[in-house]
This record gives sequence, structure tokens and C-alpha cells, in this order.
Amino acid sequence: MTEIDAAQPATVRVRITVAYLGSAFHGAADNPGVRTVVGDLRSALTRVTGDDVEITLAGRTDAGVHATGQVISLDLPVGIDLENLLHRLNRMCAPDIALRDAEVVSDDFDARFSATWRRYRYTIHDAAAVDPLTADRSWHVPNALDIDAMSTAASELIGEHDFSSFCRRPDADPPVSLVRRVLDISISRRAGHGIDGGDLVVEVTGTAFCHQMVRSIVGTLVDVGRGRLSPSDLPAILAARDRSAAGQVAPPHGLVLAEVGYDGERWDAETG
Repeated sequence: MTEIDAAQPATVRVRITVAYLGSAFHGAADNPGVRTVVGDLRSALTRVTGDDVEITLAGRTDAGVHATGQVISLDLPVGIDLENLLHRLNRMCAPDIALRDAEVVSDDFDARFSATWRRYRYTIHDAAAVDPLTADRSWHVPNALDIDAMSTAASELIGEHDFSSFCRRPDADPPVSLVRRVLDISISRRAGHGIDGGDLVVEVTGTAFCHQMVRSIVGTLVDVGRGRLSPSDLPAILAARDRSAAGQVAPPHGLVLAEVGYDGERWDAETG
């Protein structure tokens, strides 16, 4: 009889990059009774591996929010053929989920807590008519937006701030901190996209985000682009620390989790 080496690990930690169509799901994270990204992935993984696999997400995207660069981490049996695993999972999860790549990582890697930055991309179709080809993945705003004003306003949000005015405050006792660090916000016209000369793309990169923060930032910037708010209003909006001080929340279907980074150190590493 062959003896089993108790010191030999039975599993390895695996990192997988995942894309999905958010409109097909009630969010990415587990939510009993409704279809979620994690629920579909766990069901497929259970069928392939025979085990109930615990999945960690880099970011909990809301219902309707898409992803091209979501990251998950999970433990799988030692020696598993990752190429074959991806092939089988992609056949089972298509067309709403695509697993883009997979690699074995160190045992202490965590898709959420090892992440040092995240980049979200929001698409706006600012034209008189809806674009039927992109309507399910962009926010139709029937006005040409002032990109220069929006960019000036966005510069006020870069850096470390209390983003209470841009977040849905969680019901917690004691209250949790809503201080976050935004690394960059870029606003550009994407040539060749949209039937009226190109869609507007807002990219927001930060170390971490609170609930609805990116959509609230985009909604506020659109109000600036429409002339409803001035770039000079942004410091006061931040200082108010009141959700009602900021602009509207942009709809979820224009938002994509584009990329998650794991280089460098988490900005809150010293404070936890």
C-alpha cells in the first residue's frame, strides 16, 4: 500500500481572470435565490472537480455591471490541468461568462486582499439618438457633454478623500471608514465607437472603492458635463460627506470592471 505524505499539500491556489455580461446576473457575489457569477462558476467547478469550491472575488460588482478583468482565487487539486479546466468551464459557462486565463500562485494570494488597484471603465453615448448596437452596454445621455469641464472636475477627486458623498453608506456599527484613494480619472472620446462619432469613456483607477462609488462619480461628472454642476462645486461636494450633495448614480449597464492590479503594496497595508 502506498503511504500518503501528510505534509504534501492536496491543493494549490489558482488565480483566474474572468469576463462576464453583467446583465445576465444579479451581481457577481453569492446571493441566494438568484443567478450570480460566483453561483454559475461554483456550479460548473463542482461538476468538473467533484468538490464544492470556495471562490474569492477581487471586486463585488453590482447587478448589471460587466467585467473583462475580474479576478478570482480558489484552491484546486494538485496537478490539475488548467488548460483543460478552462476549456471545459468555458464550454459550460458560455456565452455569459468567459474564463480568460489561469495560473498557479502562492498560497497566500487572495484575489481581494492582495489587490493593490482596480480600474473601472464607464461608457457614455452622448448623442441625440440611442445607438441600438451599444444600448445595453452604454448610458445614453441625449446631450453633447463638455469633456474639458468633466476632466477639470475629475481632477478634484484624485487623491485620498472621504468619499461619503459618493457612496452608499453601509449599515454598520461602528460606522466604517469611506476614505478611499483614487489614482487616476481619464475621460476621452473613443473614435470609431457609436453611430454619432464616438462614445465617451470614463476610466477610474483606485486602490479600492465603496458601494456605488464609481457610478456616483460618473453621474456627478455627467452633471458637470451637462452644465448642471460646475467643476468648482466638487470640493464642497466632497466636504459635505453627504450622498445627497453629489449627482445622480449612473446606471449599472455602462460600467465594466476592466482590470485588477497586484503590483506594489496596498495603500492601507499599515492601517489594515
